[in-house]
Amino acid sequence: MRNNRARLPLSLVYLFDSAYSSITIIFYFIPSYKIIHSLIRINRFKSGKVVIILAGRFAGRKAVVVKASDEGNDKVKYGHAIVAGIDRYPRKIVKAMGGKKVEKRSKIKPFIKSLNLSHIMPTRYTVDFDLKKSFDESALANADSRTDSKKKLKKMFEEKYKTQNPKDKKAAGVSYFFNKLRF
Repeated sequence: MRNNRARLPLSLVYLFDSAYSSITIIFYFIPSYKIIHSLIRINRFKSGKVVIILAGRFAGRKAVVVKASDEGNDKVKYGHAIVAGIDRYPRKIVKAMGGKKVEKRSKIKPFIKSLNLSHIMPTRYTVDFDLKKSFDESALANADSRTDSKKKLKKMFEEKYKTQNPKDKKAAGVSYFFNKLRF
């Protein structure tokens, strides 16, 4: 009975209560793995959500969701998301540094990639980058379009990094995104 109980959506448990010497019947709901998995996935990955990549070459890097598809499409059968992230983060800047040094240390190396939803973890932060209009699945089609989209992404990220506004509502998400994950 114990092995079958985990598979049943609705289970009965009989408890013998020695104090009252009666049998009580308790109904409880054990949702199956598929139900839990589908409930967790609802609206987790919206455009602009900061995520951490868990697997692959860019594991441990932060990225922003450009477009997410929970069910997949005709080419890819699993849920996936197009993400744009930072491969090489900007380095620390102090007040004593000159303009050229600040410019050099503010360089960012971006990436754009399509990932399985199980290989990314959402964070509580969102950013207000307008990536959905600029990048889509056609940007990942061949090497030339990927290179062009990386160059455009590099300019966009460096501009946002230099013009961060600490009083902005989404400033916490932007500053979190541009800081390297320490682990």
